[in-house]
Formats: sequence, structure tokens, C-alpha cells
Amino acid sequence: MKKMRPLVMAISVAAACAAPAVHADTIKIAMIETMSGAFAPIGQNQLNTFRMFTEMANQQKWAGSHTIEVNAFDGKGSPQESLNQLKTVIDQGYRYIAQGNGSGVALALIDAVNKHNERNPGKEIVFLNYSAIDPDLTNSKCSFWHFRFDANSDMKMEALTSYMAKDQELKKVYIIGQNYAHGHQVTRAAKEYLKRKRPDVQIVGDDLHPIATVKDFAPYVAKIKASGADAVITGNWGADLALLVKAAKDAGLTAKFYTYYAGTSGVPTAMGGATAGLVKQVAYWIPNNETFSGKEIVEAFKKKYNDDFYVQDIYTVVQMVTKAAKDTNSVDPVKVAFALEGMKTKAINGEVEMRAVDHQLQQPLYISTWAKVDGKKVKYDQENTGYGWLMDQKVESYVATQPTSCQMKRPARPS
Repeated sequence: MKKMRPLVMAISVAAACAAPAVHADTIKIAMIETMSGAFAPIGQNQLNTFRMFTEMANQQKWAGSHTIEVNAFDGKGSPQESLNQLKTVIDQGYRYIAQGNGSGVALALIDAVNKHNERNPGKEIVFLNYSAIDPDLTNSKCSFWHFRFDANSDMKMEALTSYMAKDQELKKVYIIGQNYAHGHQVTRAAKEYLKRKRPDVQIVGDDLHPIATVKDFAPYVAKIKASGADAVITGNWGADLALLVKAAKDAGLTAKFYTYYAGTSGVPTAMGGATAGLVKQVAYWIPNNETFSGKEIVEAFKKKYNDDFYVQDIYTVVQMVTKAAKDTNSVDPVKVAFALEGMKTKAINGEVEMRAVDHQLQQPLYISTWAKVDGKKVKYDQENTGYGWLMDQKVESYVATQPTSCQMKRPARPS
């Protein structure tokens, strides 16, 4: 037996050398977001959402031997401040960035990331976009390095106007939005799609206001009221939507509000019970969906952060990025990016696909109405108001999908 020991040891060493090496690396994501100012509550909610899912991913080994972490950097909602933070995170060795609040910021970041990656082969950065929804980001400005996990504003408007077109009492529509890329795109799409689907509907007003600076929306609401509008379409979010809805409520405006972001921080409290039945939203998920999918997360998030879970696509971000890392056994951004292209998975809101041609996630959408909790169809409220979102319609992915003009340039696929 003693003579055999060296042979056994030699075989063991040889086997160990032959086995594929397992490298445990970390996917480090720099979240460049609005962490101060009027929109800070949304940024904090998004950071907490990332924290919950990265903890879950690491505990359950979604990325195999790899781990994932997210750290926040305050871009202050400003393209220039966000570009400054991009330089900081590059210097700190981050290879992934995430952002969402503000398409103007996203457009600036895409341009900077493209230039950085072209000048620094081997140090490429991937941009994970969870809520900047200007269609140009996956059309004329599309980039191999950018992936959008939210539905773009045209996809949402397609679903929203298809729903609105069925309302035969709808005669007059007023459009109001923030004066930047996203607000302009919402206005354009609302006009185009309503004209196609309901040419009899009049657009009786069209206002764009400065973002995050208007403190009193009463003058705008007075114009809406005077126009006789049956409905208002707005892409406003954060404090700009909360203050607009509050002014409408105070003025006794009874027009229906068709929104993108009435479920975001601060808006439910501003709406309260007085707007029940009057405010609708289009979103990629609601807590009170047809099967209450995600209810465990809703409850756990509320318990942990005393806040509402609503940025559902951050789950999809973490889910897909970790799967790409596991499938490639790598955290290299180029390998992960190629693995993300065309990836299909079951997210909280159903079957989704990262369309390879433009890196726009294809996913179901929901139309819902602000309503009182009834314990049946509306089990979950928001911001402890006793009101939540009642599902009106689930819009399947193929209905909301849009063509793309993307002409993407791809790097060489790594071996």
C-alpha cells in the first residue's frame, strides 16, 4: 500500500490539472442614477430593488460560481453629472453601468460608452437600461453595448391607444409632458397613433413644461379644464406627475388621466382616493395581475424596505445578466453581451425576449385603473393608501411590439 501512494497522488494531481478551472468573479454594476433632488425617492427605490435581487441571486447562485453587486453613483438627473460619474466608475474598474431615470441622460451615456469602447478594446462597458424609454435608444441610436429592459414609449403608446380607441365616449384629448426627449416622444406617438386608430378624436391641447422645476401645475390644469378634454395623456413621472395629479384633484378635473408612471414613488399618495377610477396606467407589470405573479416579492420588499416594489424589470436585468455569466462561465462584458442577445426567459411578468436586432426587450404590458382595495382583484395597495391597480387588460408581447430601424455594429465574437 505504501508503494502505491505516490501513484495515487500523481493520478489525483493530473485529474485536478485536467479539470476545467472555475473562476469566481464578481459582476460589478455601477448604477448611475438620480439619488438626490426631487426624483431621489425613485432612485432609492430602484437601488433597493437591485439590492434585493442581487442578494437573492448570490444566495441562489444564479450566476453559478460568480457573484453580482450593484453600487449607486449620483448622476443628479443631469447628463453632464452622469458623464462625470461614468468617468469615475471607469476609473474604479466597473465594466457594467445601469441607468433609467431620464432618456436625455441615457442618450449621453450611450454616446460616451460607444466612444470609450472603441478607444479601449479589452476594457468594454455594457449599459443596462431599466427605464429610459425614448424609442431612439433602440432605433437610430442603437448600440451593441446597450440593452433596454423596459418597454419603449412607442410600445407603451401602442398598447394605451389601442385600449383608448375602444372608448366611444372619448372625443377630446389633452397631451402634457416634460420638455425633454421622453416628453417629445410621448407627444409624437400619442398624436400619430390616435390619428390612425381614432381620427375622430380631437387633440385639444399640447403642453411641454420644464422637467423637475414646476411647483404649481394649477395654470396647466386650468387650460386642460377649459379645453373640455375627456382625457389627458402624460408621460410625466416622479414629482412632476404627483404635482400634476394633485392640481387636477384640487381643481375638480374629472377627465381621465392615461399615464406611464402613476405607480412610481410619491404619485399614489398624491392621488389618494379622490382619483379612483380616473387614473389609468400602462406598465410592464402590476402587483394585482391575473395570477398575482410576484406577490412574494411584493410582500418581502414591503417588509424589508417599507416601500412598494414596482420596478419589476430590475429582476429581469439581474436574472438575464447572471444567466449570461453562468452560461459563458465569464463576467467579461463582451461575452455576456453576446449571450444576452436573443435570450428568452420567464420573468415575473411572463415570457420575455431580448430581441437581438436592437436589444429591446419584448414583453407583455398591462393597462390598469386606480381602484380601492377589495381583497379580491385588488389585493395590494400602494403607499398605504388603501388603493391599488385594478387590471383592465393584459397586452401580449406581439401586440405592443414595434419595428426597428436599428443598424447595429457588432464587435468580433470572442472565441
